Amino acid sequence: MKTPHKKNFFATLGLACLGTLASLVTLGTANAADEPLRIGLIATYSGPYADYGRQFDAGVALYLKEHGGKVAGRTVEIVKKDTGGPAPDVAKRIAQELIVRDKVSILTGLDFSPNAYAVGAIATQAKIPALVMNAASSAITSSSPYVARLSFTVQQVTDPMARWMLRQGVKDAYTVVADYASGVDAETAFKKAFTAGGGKVSGEVRTPMNNPDFSAYVQRIKDAKPQAVFFFFPSGVMPPAFLKVWKERGMEQAGIKLYATGEATDDSYLEATGDVALGLVTSHHYSYAHSSPKNQKFVKDFEAEFGTSLRPSYFSVTAYDTLAAIDLALAKTGGDASGDKFMTALKGLSFESPRGPVEIDPTTRDIVQTVYIRKTERVKNALVNVEFDKFERVKDPAKEAK
Repeated sequence: MKTPHKKNFFATLGLACLGTLASLVTLGTANAADEPLRIGLIATYSGPYADYGRQFDAGVALYLKEHGGKVAGRTVEIVKKDTGGPAPDVAKRIAQELIVRDKVSILTGLDFSPNAYAVGAIATQAKIPALVMNAASSAITSSSPYVARLSFTVQQVTDPMARWMLRQGVKDAYTVVADYASGVDAETAFKKAFTAGGGKVSGEVRTPMNNPDFSAYVQRIKDAKPQAVFFFFPSGVMPPAFLKVWKERGMEQAGIKLYATGEATDDSYLEATGDVALGLVTSHHYSYAHSSPKNQKFVKDFEAEFGTSLRPSYFSVTAYDTLAAIDLALAKTGGDASGDKFMTALKGLSFESPRGPVEIDPTTRDIVQTVYIRKTERVKNALVNVEFDKFERVKDPAKEAK
């Protein structure tokens, strides 16, 4: 989303102004059980990560179609806004506009962690619930009592991979992560779990987010000759670029094993990534190929609604689940979406997702879920993440340690 040339009035609203409006927002929502529920969806709809917003929209639309356009008896109106990618200042301004001008009762979306932190500050001042559909930096839910997460944390899916690698006899590993909050989280979680189990991290690399050339990094790793490499990049353009260089440099032939979190083989990008992903073992909370009846129905309904060219990913599943959580929470509050009541209702919620059983930790407001170990294979001429091991009821290790 391009920044307007003229200063928008709402962009100049201070947090004090939002704080003044909080009581009015609460009053309006507390008596609005029979009025449409307006939800502000802040996401990326343009640029290299535009698929994030498209997947969010699909998950939301599918849930609403299944439920007659309503949650807890209230008609839902979605107000979509584009950040154009990781842009916390834009996200903050948009959140202010959604609350003051568009009169939304709930904020959601939030694909990048910097955006989620910025919106969390606004949610706190306005006492508006903010439900995270993707942003995976551990501290996001700690930054505001009005933020809950329906997606995952990077540490939550990284820690099991480190422990699984140790079980396979890997004792020496190199880490490669994108240089931003979630990348640092991945590096931190991997190193902590891996070294606690007797492993050694023999090298660490943080790469820039914008158009990195991975050749020098991969050559450095090849020269260091570790037993294995663990990497984390956000879904989209970075993982295929890294995997391509990895193959070109003959790293597998050099005897160096490669592991990653599931962003590397995001279902939405997997076919475009191609055969460079074959054989890669990853850890994540959802696979298009997950075999539960709930997911089989989800995939079937998704394809019937949007066609087979748009494969559902963990983004669409979390969007679907976010609407389910809103539905369940509002059923407990009698349709009241006011911040404190709604957040209380969210705590401890549990339900069956297409990814498996999920619950909201009542203390941290973070997701508790199964993390699967998967391998990228070609099944019926399609690349899929085949689950073959799992860690059940995984919490965010960053918060468990406190």
